[in-house]
Amino acid sequence: MSTNSTMPLIICLTSLLATIPILVFGRNKNLREFFTFLAAIITVGLVFSMVPTILDGKTIEYSLIELVPNVSLKFRVDGLGMIFAIVASVLWLITSIYVVGYMRGLKEHAQTRFFACFALAISATMAVAFAANLLTLYIFYELLSLSTYPLVTHHQDKEARGGGRKYLSYLMGTSIAFALPAMIYIYMKTNETGLEFAGSGFLVDFVSRGEAKFLLLLLVFGFAKSGLMPFHSWLPGAMVAPTPVSALLHAVAVVKVGVFCILRVFTGVFGIKFLQSMDLGTMIAWIAAFTVIVSSLIALSQDNLKRRLAFSTIGQLAYIIMGVSLLSPKAVTGSMLHIAMHASGKITLFFCAGAIFVATGKKYISEMKGIGKQMPITMLCFFIGSMSIIGLPFTGGFISKFYLVSGAAQAEQFPFLCVYLISSVLNVAYFFPIVFNAFFCKEEDSLFENKINEAPVFCVLPLAITAFLSVGLFFCPDVIYDLTQVFLAMKG
Repeated sequence: MSTNSTMPLIICLTSLLATIPILVFGRNKNLREFFTFLAAIITVGLVFSMVPTILDGKTIEYSLIELVPNVSLKFRVDGLGMIFAIVASVLWLITSIYVVGYMRGLKEHAQTRFFACFALAISATMAVAFAANLLTLYIFYELLSLSTYPLVTHHQDKEARGGGRKYLSYLMGTSIAFALPAMIYIYMKTNETGLEFAGSGFLVDFVSRGEAKFLLLLLVFGFAKSGLMPFHSWLPGAMVAPTPVSALLHAVAVVKVGVFCILRVFTGVFGIKFLQSMDLGTMIAWIAAFTVIVSSLIALSQDNLKRRLAFSTIGQLAYIIMGVSLLSPKAVTGSMLHIAMHASGKITLFFCAGAIFVATGKKYISEMKGIGKQMPITMLCFFIGSMSIIGLPFTGGFISKFYLVSGAAQAEQFPFLCVYLISSVLNVAYFFPIVFNAFFCKEEDSLFENKINEAPVFCVLPLAITAFLSVGLFFCPDVIYDLTQVFLAMKG
C-alpha cells in the first residue's frame, strides 16, 4: 500500500535550498552556520515524521516528471530508504556541529563554499535514499559525485587536486562505463516498461542467466562508491580532504550511497529469489570476501591514521556487499543493519582523528603514544568506535555482525563465515594497539611531555554523541531492525 506525498521532495529540497542563505550570508559565519543547523534540524524532523507510516507497512511516493517513456523522476520511501535517510540526516546534523569546531579551530579558507557543497551533497544523498527507480538513482548518484568534488579538493594544493582527479575519474568513469550501459540495456530488454524497483525485482522474465550475470557485474562495479576492489583506490586518495569531509565520505554521503545502490540492485532490480535461482550471489560474495581480507591487511601497514581508517572502511563496506550476496534473510538483515552500525562507529573514529589533529597537529599513529592521558575523552570515544567496528558487545556493530555471521551460517556458506571472523581479528589487530599505546604505554615512551588540552568543544561534543550512539544502538536497535523487517516482508 502506498501513500502519495510531497514529503520526500520537501526533504531533498530542504538542504538544497539551504545553500542560498549560506551563500548570501557567507561573510557572516554565525548566520551561515545558523542556516546549516536549521536545515539539518528540519531534515531530521521531517525524516522521522515518516517513520510511523513506513513501520505500518506502507510506502510514500511522489512522481515529478517523465524523463523517458514509462520512467519518471520519482521518489519512494520504504524500509531500506528510511534506514539510509535516518543515518544520513542524523549524522549530517552531528557533523555540522563538528565542522564548526574543526573549520574555526584550524581557520580553514573558503568555509562558505565548504558549507554550501556540504548541503548540496546531503540533498543528493537524500534523493538517492528515496529514488524509486534506477534512472532516478543514477542521476542523483552522479550529482553526489559532482557536489562532493569541491569538498575533496578543498585545500586546492597539488595533493588535493590529484586526489580530486582520481576521485572523480574513478567514480564517474565507472558509472558511465558500466552502470549507464547496463541501465540502457535493461531498459531496452524490458521493452521500455520501466526501471522501477519492484518487490521481487523486475528482470525475472526478461534476461537469461548469462545476461543477468553480466548485468550484475556491470552494476556492482558501476556503483564504485562502494569501494569494492579493484575500484577502491579513490577512497584512500580522498583522504587529502579535511577530516569533516572524510567523515562525511566514509560514514554517510558517498561510500554508504555505493553500498545502498548495490542493495537496491540486488533487492529491487534482480530480486533475492531470482538471484538464488540463478546462483549469482556467490560470485559477488567472493569478490567482496577478497576485498575484506586484503583491505584489512593493508590497514595494518598504514601509519597515517586517516588512511588506516580508509582501508578499514573498504573492508567494512565489503561486509555489507558480502552479506546481501549471501541472499539469506539474516545476512540481508545484517547488511541493512550494518549501514547504520558502521556509520556511527566509523564517523566517531574520523571525528577523533580530526580532534587529535586540531589539538596536536598529529596525524600519524606512531606519533600518538601517550595521547590518551592528555586527551582522555577523545581516545575513550575512539575505543568505543573501534569496538563497534570490530563487532564487540555493548556496541551496535555487534548486532549487525551477529546477523551477518548468522546469515552466512543460514546460507550454509561457511567459508564466508570464516572471512567475517578472520576480518574481526584483523580489526582488533589494527585498532587496539592504537588504544593501548594511547593509554598504557610506559611513561618514558610517551611522546607527550607537555600538557595538551582536548580539541574545542564543538569537536569533542559530536564525537561523544556518536560514541554514545554506537552504544545506544546495541541497547535500542528496534527502529532500525523493524525497518529491515518491514522492507524484507515487502520482498516476499
